[in-house]
Amino acid sequence: MTTHRLGDLARQAGARLIGDADCGITGLSVLQEAKSGSISFLSNSKYRKYLKTTKASAVILEQKFLDECPTNALVSDNPYLVFAKIAQLIAPLPEKKAGRHVSAIVASSACIDVSASIGPGVVIEDDAVIGAGVDIGAGCVIGKGCQIGDDSRLVTNVTLCHGVTIGSRVLIHPGAIIGSDGFGLANDNGVWIKVPQLGSVCVGDDVEIGANTTIDRGAINDTLIGDGVKLDNQIQIAHNVEIGAHTAIAACVGVAGSTRIGKQCTLAGGVGVVGHLEIADNVHFSAQTLVTRSFTEPGYFSGNLPAVPNSVWRKSIARIRQLEDIAQRVRHLEKQSQQMIDDKLDQDI
Repeated sequence: MTTHRLGDLARQAGARLIGDADCGITGLSVLQEAKSGSISFLSNSKYRKYLKTTKASAVILEQKFLDECPTNALVSDNPYLVFAKIAQLIAPLPEKKAGRHVSAIVASSACIDVSASIGPGVVIEDDAVIGAGVDIGAGCVIGKGCQIGDDSRLVTNVTLCHGVTIGSRVLIHPGAIIGSDGFGLANDNGVWIKVPQLGSVCVGDDVEIGANTTIDRGAINDTLIGDGVKLDNQIQIAHNVEIGAHTAIAACVGVAGSTRIGKQCTLAGGVGVVGHLEIADNVHFSAQTLVTRSFTEPGYFSGNLPAVPNSVWRKSIARIRQLEDIAQRVRHLEKQSQQMIDDKLDQDI
């Protein structure tokens, strides 16, 4: 177990230290479960109740909570960011040894940097290019002509279909499939005819792709994932979608084909986006929002009804179905009222 000096952690994470710089930190913990030697954080006021009784050796928090902290503190306007930086320092990923496992199947025409790590059961097809420091975990399949940039990591059972390009420092979690065919079909008198998907997928630098997420290859041009994009688990990105730099998308989102999403957007869990839309930079959708039109200005948008008791929902639906009839009656009453006003004016004249 490695012990880290609190003063060093504060300096490297960019936080202001209040307390003992020589305090030893050996691990990370939540406030209510922390023990001596651990560091915790407070970024959500819901957990403020645990601050005064925490046993942590240090807590990362905002200035406004400092008076309530019973132990050493690292003060920051963004405690969660500081916690993330310290977590990387305290619990780095285990180093992988360069080389390939004896069970890996690697085409003779593949170009693999000597510093790359190729795990058990990996398949690397013809003309693939694997950069320096790349870590390819057990069971991954790298298709023909794929390129993987330096220091990227494919955890396990990741599939890159032919011709996919992955940038540097990309992290892809288990079960992700990049470059499968898009859902391209033409209808011939009720019979579906497959449209060949001739494009590929291009993933930028510093991207993270969650477990069992799928990104389809383009029909003609490539599907594009910008630098710094973060994709959660079980997301579907359809063919020819473009996602701008540093956009973050939560689990179970579906984005239909040829939609363009701007930079620094956020899509919360379960958002559905129909195809051929334009989403501007800095647009944010709350959970379960159904996006059926383009959004050309930044902002925070919602478009669904929250859950209510079933009896209330049934009444609401019944009223919704009556809206057209009510609207027609209102229009009729407006016409009657206007006619009465006009008749009155004629009489006065």
